[in-house]
Order: sequence, then C-alpha cells, then structure tokens
Amino acid sequence: MSIKFGIIGHGFMGHEHETMLTQMDGIEVTGICDIQPKQLEDVKEGIIRYNSAEEMLANPDIQVVIIAANNNQHLDLVTKAANAKKDIICEKPVAMSVAELDEMMKAVNENGVKFTVHQQRRFDPDFRTIKEIYDQKALGDIFTIKNQLYGFNGNMHDWHVYISEGGGMLFDWGVHLLDQLLWMIDAKVTSVFATMKNVINEEVDDFFNIQLVFENGITAEVELGTYYLKDQPKWFERHWFLGGNEGSAYVDGFDPEGRIVRTTGLLTNVKGSRTMTAAGPTRSFGNPREGLIVTEELPEVHTCHENYFEQFIKAYHGEEEFFVKVPEVRRVLRLMEAVRESARTKKSVDFE
Repeated sequence: MSIKFGIIGHGFMGHEHETMLTQMDGIEVTGICDIQPKQLEDVKEGIIRYNSAEEMLANPDIQVVIIAANNNQHLDLVTKAANAKKDIICEKPVAMSVAELDEMMKAVNENGVKFTVHQQRRFDPDFRTIKEIYDQKALGDIFTIKNQLYGFNGNMHDWHVYISEGGGMLFDWGVHLLDQLLWMIDAKVTSVFATMKNVINEEVDDFFNIQLVFENGITAEVELGTYYLKDQPKWFERHWFLGGNEGSAYVDGFDPEGRIVRTTGLLTNVKGSRTMTAAGPTRSFGNPREGLIVTEELPEVHTCHENYFEQFIKAYHGEEEFFVKVPEVRRVLRLMEAVRESARTKKSVDFE
C-alpha cells in the first residue's frame, strides 16, 4: 500500500519533491501546502492544494509530511506536524540551531512519530565515488581530503538573502558538504578552523573555508565560493581530492570525471649524495619523467537522489533503519555552530 505524503512549502524543493515522488511506486502525494497561492498554481491534477499547514495536517489520510518551507519555519512546522501525529521528513539543515533540533525532538518523542531529515546528497555520484575509494583503502592511509564547490553568480535569491530566515551558504550547501565528510570518516573531529565572508551579499555568507582535523590523522578542507571564478571547463561544479600514502584521487563534477593517480617508483634517498637537477635537489617538483605517473579508472557507482526515498519506504515499513539518523544530524549542526564560532573569533575551536 502506498504511503500518503503531504508537502509543506512549494518553492524549489517543494517542486522537486512533487516531481520525484509522483513518479515513484510506493508513494502517493495527497496534498501540497503553501501560504502563497501563486506557488500552488502548477500543482498536478488530483493533488489537494492547501494554503494552511493546519488545514493540511487535519487531513487524516496524510501519513507523512515533508517540510520544505524556509529554514526559520522548520521548528514550528515540525512541532505542529508531530502534534498532529504525522510522521515527518524535514529538509536540511533541519533547524537553525542544536537547541531548535532538541525542541523538535521533544515534540517528536512525546507524540511517538517517525522523524528523519532529507540529506539526499549522501547519494551524489561524485561523493559516492570518493567514498568508495576511501572505503576500499585504495590509496593506503589517507592524510588529506579536499571538498570544493564554486559558482559564478555570487548573489543569493529569495529568502536565502536573509539571516533571520536561515539564509546563506553554510545552511544551504555547507550542511551537505559537512554531512558527507562526517558520514564518510568514522572518527572524531578534534578541531575546527573556519573563515566565512559575504563577498557579494550584504547579510549572508557566500564564501567559507573550513578546516577540520580528525582524530585518525586526516585533515579535511571544505571550501565554497559563489563568486569564485576560473575559465576552466566544469569549474563551476564540485571538486574532490583524496590524498593517501599510496596515491591520490580526484573527482570533478556532479557527473564525476577523474582518475586515481600513482607513481611507479619513489625517489631513492642516498645519504650524503648531492644531486642537482632543474627541479631542485628533491627532484619532486617540475615535470616528472615519462612513465613515472600512472593513472587508473575511478570505481563505478550507481546512485541517485531517488535512492533516498526508496530507502525511506523500506524503513517506514520496518524493513530497515532510517538512513539519516537524528544523532548524525545533531552532530552536523553542532559542527556548523563551531564553524560560526571559529569564523567569529578567528581562532581554532576544539570539537569532540
């Protein structure tokens, strides 16, 4: 039997949910709500349109509510949905703070409803490619990971330009990039150092650089800039770099392209022998000799965002656990708060 869904918020993500879910087996979109009537004009035939969340939540047929409204509305809407005994999927970043999430969970637990967060980018093919290399230990001991996303327009849009509504790139994309790293690396984060800027936008962050040190020795860097320009193909997409003691890997673009890169032999260290070359005594920089650098194909992965809801259906029917768990979400929110503290104080922040 299909799970009957209601969607609160019919902006960009609300439309994305409608498009995806109306094409999936096991799900029926029963109602869509938005406080702006214009946003409901293109709702598909057969789906009930609501201008009030309370009215939609009163529909006994709706079992699961997806909350896709502005970030600052999540706490109120999650609380109302829980009190209406609806199971809930909330859009990331789920809450504006750890304290808000804790308040949400109080309502969720008191009402005994199911709750999870839409972190669909755990299924991004570029991320899953890097994760596969990491999980296989194909590069030996990893010492560095870089995760970068660059854009050309600079400006935010709609409510994303307002701090009060939860705008800015840390809430928008940073939550995805940090979630991917924390989900992939099974180790504590010992310290955080971050810079945040509003380069083009007046209020909200449109650039950040976050450096994380993990207890297992990995240093990770996450950088995003919405006005970070370069005349290089596929620059305005995502870029991953993974460095280990047995090679490196790079993955560029949401439709991933890249290689695993190795050397056929390391420099032999001869104590007391002086060697001068055009590249200097280390012979590690400049153009490598022919045959020294070799490449391998990336592993194949086959994931897409629909996988999130395919797994949700199984978990909803008790066949599996929910893919995105509340403690994981809470940890990412805590990390984002540490990022903001580091950026504000211009100092490293101890974490975990």
